[in-house]
Amino acid sequence: MARFELKLPKMGESVAEATITSWLKEVGDTIEADEAVLEIATDKVDSEVPSEVDGVLVEKLFNADDVVQVGQTIAIIETDGEGSETTEAPKSNTAEAPAQVKEVEQTVVSAQETAAPIESNDDRFYSPLVKNMAKKEGVSQAELDAVPGTGKDGRVTKNDMLSYLETRSSKPAQAAAPATAAPKQAPVKQAAPVVASGEDEIIEMTRMGKLVAHHMVESVQTSAHVQSFIEADVTNIWNWRKKVKDSFMKREGENLTFTPIFMEAIAKALRDFPMMNISLQGDKIIKKKNINLGMAAALPSGDLIVPVIKNADQLNLVGMTKQVNDLATRARENKLKPDDIQGGTYTVTNVGTFGSIMGTPIINQPQVGILALGAIRKVPAVIETPDGDFIGIRYKMFLSHSYDHRVVNGALGGQFVKAVKDYLEAWDVKREL
Repeated sequence: MARFELKLPKMGESVAEATITSWLKEVGDTIEADEAVLEIATDKVDSEVPSEVDGVLVEKLFNADDVVQVGQTIAIIETDGEGSETTEAPKSNTAEAPAQVKEVEQTVVSAQETAAPIESNDDRFYSPLVKNMAKKEGVSQAELDAVPGTGKDGRVTKNDMLSYLETRSSKPAQAAAPATAAPKQAPVKQAAPVVASGEDEIIEMTRMGKLVAHHMVESVQTSAHVQSFIEADVTNIWNWRKKVKDSFMKREGENLTFTPIFMEAIAKALRDFPMMNISLQGDKIIKKKNINLGMAAALPSGDLIVPVIKNADQLNLVGMTKQVNDLATRARENKLKPDDIQGGTYTVTNVGTFGSIMGTPIINQPQVGILALGAIRKVPAVIETPDGDFIGIRYKMFLSHSYDHRVVNGALGGQFVKAVKDYLEAWDVKREL
């Protein structure tokens, strides 16, 4: 019999860990290759981890709600083959951690505990490593709660603890001073309590809902939001799509919506204005090489998710349509993979889907801009011709551009959305697909 180590797979460039939400198999269960063994959650996406081999589950190394690093062994599966397919299973949850982390963990575990137990709470989660580091250094719960976290959702990481402990050790007198001697800080303003009456219904927020709420508040507190609005005449696009959508469906088996058309124009505008395709890290601007368009989508549950179209400027309209339809379908069916929502450099949201003519969207961090597409309306408009002006019926829509005024000034923000408008209005009604 051979023992196979089931590891947490790589789930995207920036995904380093995941939380186990539930085990689908129990010890002793027979498992077939490609059969799901457990469910995990990362940021906004729930996924399943399948087995790579046929066999029997003989050991689970983590429990539900445990946080696991990418590459860590999470279960042992016994197969019918001879010999061991991998190295011996780890004896602890930290055996697969990077060398530096493993060294710190071993040091921490062997040290005496000199502080009161550290506990996670509803607002902050502390990993076993952080808890042990706090205990070793005598960091109290209240002190740890005040440590700024740079990890996901404000989570305190090993590096945060090392930085804090270095600063703390350089000021021993202040660290050891009683609480009454600590510098006074402005009191934190608490939200007014909401009192529910006996007739009110109390609804628990979903995990995704809590994450979205946190990201939105964090974005508003991080970026200096400012908006520019412009109206675009999309009559040519309306008429062209009406003419070709049936033949496109027959040929490609795909529904040609307005979204890929708008995405194509936005990708072109980002290529023209690369300083809209950036991120801000401290005092440094990171200019992105690839144009990856996030496509905000509302799920049937009411939650929000943003799948990403990678290298959008390199896709033709057929390719863009297939990407948009595929991501939208898998988002509705909760089948997106973690990599599908990673790496976005600019986001688009279609508020017109719900009848809104414009909006002021919140920037999707760490990006610096987001464009809201309003509803397409049939309106009377002045049409200029060489023979004079006249009133006609046109299809128009508002484009609402929110951008980070820390790095994007009004000129750039306005020029970018104007470029999107120009691409839309210059649509070739004779275009072939």
